[in-house]
Amino acid sequence: MKKIDDILNKITMYRVVLYELIGLLVVACILGLFGWIAYTPVSIFFSTAYILAICLGVNVLFAWAYDAPSNPESTYITALILALIITPALAFTDTTFLMFAFWASALAMASKYILAIGKKHIFNPAAIAVVITALALNQAASWWVGTAFILPFVLIGGFLVTRKIKRFDLVLSAIGVSLAVILVLAFVHGGTVVSLFVLAWTVIISTPLIFFATVMLTEPLTSPPTSLLRSSYGTLVGVLLTPVMHIGSIYSTPELALVLGNVFSYIVSPKKKLVLTLKTVEHIAHDSYDFVFTPDQQMTYRPGQYMEWTLAHPYPDNRGIRRYFTLASSPTERELRLGIKFYDNGSTFKKKLLSMKVGESIVASGLAGDFVLPKDKTKKLVFIAGGIGVTPFRSMIQNLMDTGDKRAVTLFYSNRTTSDVAYKELFDRAEMTLGIKTVHVLTDPQTDMSGFTHSARTIDAHVIAEQVPDYKDRIFYLSGPRGMVSSFQTLLKTIGVPEGHIKTDFFPGFA
Repeated sequence: MKKIDDILNKITMYRVVLYELIGLLVVACILGLFGWIAYTPVSIFFSTAYILAICLGVNVLFAWAYDAPSNPESTYITALILALIITPALAFTDTTFLMFAFWASALAMASKYILAIGKKHIFNPAAIAVVITALALNQAASWWVGTAFILPFVLIGGFLVTRKIKRFDLVLSAIGVSLAVILVLAFVHGGTVVSLFVLAWTVIISTPLIFFATVMLTEPLTSPPTSLLRSSYGTLVGVLLTPVMHIGSIYSTPELALVLGNVFSYIVSPKKKLVLTLKTVEHIAHDSYDFVFTPDQQMTYRPGQYMEWTLAHPYPDNRGIRRYFTLASSPTERELRLGIKFYDNGSTFKKKLLSMKVGESIVASGLAGDFVLPKDKTKKLVFIAGGIGVTPFRSMIQNLMDTGDKRAVTLFYSNRTTSDVAYKELFDRAEMTLGIKTVHVLTDPQTDMSGFTHSARTIDAHVIAEQVPDYKDRIFYLSGPRGMVSSFQTLLKTIGVPEGHIKTDFFPGFA
């Protein structure tokens, strides 16, 4: 699993989805070549190319009309999803396909701009498009990707996507509830144990349930921001997926279930999509900078949450044009602040970010995250940060200072050398005003630690017990590289910290 995670860490979530969709279409072409599915490679290729061309053209048109940044990566994903759920053309002159695919593609792109509030689209573009065509044109998606021959590849790709974005709560709740409802209804109507087993197996291998849950339901911008809300969202969609659900003559379909779920998600999720203007760039540590942006509208958030940032640039690498970054700023500050560390041979996204000039803009949306302070102010806390993983703690501590919220907090901040330490002045002031203790952990044995009040060379069981004698009564927050976070999770469990007292910072596409 570690090797899989190492590979996934180098690719953004959107690229993982894009590669999965391309892979599924390639697999479908191979299967069609041998006659194992009903569509030929030529039919699949032509249909995909046609849908992709319509999506790209309409997206460019609407981006120009709305003077909005165009995101080709998102367009490719939507187009390939449509290609996998709309029955491929029977021939180049198949007018039924040509008309259906045209309108579905055009509506999918248009929905991102028209069916949006606060610059944030409400519905999954592919889902809302085929819902509209089903109602207006009486042409429905066949979801032909949901076949037994393609399922093994759907399972592999779906697992990689779900593991990448850590959305097992959402995926499993939707699949589990959908199967449970179907089986309960079958049991009520006299189903036997054997028939129920066969039914469950048939639903899994011969329907698009797995593809739907792992590819479409997990779209970050139309899913809720926290684990509890995501589980509720998955449960709701799982219930709605049941084919017998209907209002009058309108029966439930995967796309309709997702669209209705999107309405719930929109109600419980942050609504805004921001266009932010770069105000200044501050050098905060070796190879690390704070980018300070002025938002075009005020935003409410909790310290420790993250957002998706889109920065269009030519010839993006495998990590694409979107990133998830934790906000380093406090809600008490007017500007939004990002703390970013740069590396040699960094991504094209970071190179573009570093080259930004004052006055240039970036787009941010999808506020989310459970890595926030407990509402109970009597809870004692320990923060453990590695390198630039300190940004959520900068947000939290700045907020505590600005609001005069005095809590029992100890921060372990690990870096290699003194030059890697960020926000030292802020943490020093926090100790003076609120009593928040910062233990600076400098791992380079040659580094002088005389300038720090509390310091150590490593963070182990002895150091934790020495600096925080009541550590078993505290809640630990871990933020940094995945390897570091995983190792500290293991360490804390071995010294008796309950698993429920360990919170880790995670966001999709951690990079």
